Amino acid sequence: MRRWIVFALGVIVILLVDQISKQWILEHLALGETYPVIPALYPVFQFTYSANTGAAFGIFPELSQLFQILPMIIVLVILYFVYHSPNSATVMHLAFGLVVGGALGNFIDRLQHGHVVDFFHIYIPPLNFSNVSNFADHAIVLGVIILLIDNLLAERRAKNQQQIEAPAEEI
Repeated sequence: MRRWIVFALGVIVILLVDQISKQWILEHLALGETYPVIPALYPVFQFTYSANTGAAFGIFPELSQLFQILPMIIVLVILYFVYHSPNSATVMHLAFGLVVGGALGNFIDRLQHGHVVDFFHIYIPPLNFSNVSNFADHAIVLGVIILLIDNLLAERRAKNQQQIEAPAEEI
């Protein structure tokens, strides 16, 4: 039961923060309009309402139809992994919750608006880099990073455990 509580907590928190922030954007900004959240950081960071038909961070806009189906497949696969994981894998359950919360947040947008509401606008002038994203995108990326780190640490612990046990077996 613990795994489901941790997982659900991650999903619910991300969904709430994501959908509330997107609703604020929809109520306060017109499509393409920019709002300098912290004037001292403008134009490096601002809110800009963008309609994203692609994947996270606006990549692959031409695959809009796929991104209406893919989140549900991802959610089902993750539910399978959560169900078959040990209760003690708390970090993994939370990371999966972040990914599912983000996937569902963007999926809800696609159903409601036909596109994902993006608004975190990062612009790095010397690189001419500009990207618009949302909390759901960042939750997905953070969840995947946490999963990778957790997996690497688990592999390292297993390797260290094997090294500890190997000399004992030789005696």
